[in-house]
Amino acid sequence: MKKFLALTMAAAMSLSLIACGGGGNASSKGSASSTPAGSTPASSSSAGGGSVSGQQGSGFTTVEAGKLHMSTNAAFPPYEMTTDAGGFEGIDVEVAAAIADKLGLELVVDNMSFDAALTAVQTGKSDIAMAGITVRPDRAEVMDFSESYATGIQVVIVQEGSPIETVDDLANAEMIGCQEATTGYIYCSDTPENGGYGEEHVTAYETGAVAVMALVNGQVDAVVIDNEPAKAFVAQNPGLKILDTEFAVEDYAIAVGKGNTGLLDAINTAMAELKAEGVFQDIVDKYITAE
Repeated sequence: MKKFLALTMAAAMSLSLIACGGGGNASSKGSASSTPAGSTPASSSSAGGGSVSGQQGSGFTTVEAGKLHMSTNAAFPPYEMTTDAGGFEGIDVEVAAAIADKLGLELVVDNMSFDAALTAVQTGKSDIAMAGITVRPDRAEVMDFSESYATGIQVVIVQEGSPIETVDDLANAEMIGCQEATTGYIYCSDTPENGGYGEEHVTAYETGAVAVMALVNGQVDAVVIDNEPAKAFVAQNPGLKILDTEFAVEDYAIAVGKGNTGLLDAINTAMAELKAEGVFQDIVDKYITAE
């Protein structure tokens, strides 16, 4: 039985991040929108690419001079979400903005599908990717990762009264819903010999929210997703519940382009300072109440 992850952020804070650690295949599904952090409407854009420029004498380079482009999938509460005004908010968004401030840069959030967010950082179209990204050996071959800033728990959502009462019962599910390219999808769609349930029993959806709606509508028997988004989705949809047993435990980190060690070192230094100053924990506490 796969074990679920207990998510811990900074000083003993238990967090659950999306097992958005997905596969490395790049989908260009969905359009991308870019917005400077803290601004309102997001103008349509495709997370710019091209030549790299950076801070004078900073020791690192960025896609656009004076800016830090972050690719994400802003449908993963409480880590990245869209606001009513068309901007972005969440733990990852505020942490990225704080890091950008430390580096003397302006954060620009580039919203796209999860799969595309991973591809953007690999191809130099964004500087960093933050979307509850799991550190996996296959990903580490094509991108570099910061020090882990959270440990995530993946859980199983089912309807009240479902015969699926434990993770082991997933073997009897006709169909399991997951967000595309996430580790939840990778684990579930693997062969039974490797602990999965087979591709024929798993449906991939563009976002976790769409997967949950499929569960509400009876199109799938269960959804595998990170704990914090799961709690938000269950709160919004009466009749759903989260199983007590966990599915997997993973480390989450900030992804940067392969070989961009200058930027990676700067991010790690900035993150260490934010933790030491208590800023990181303050951001987490703003969105997640300790249980």
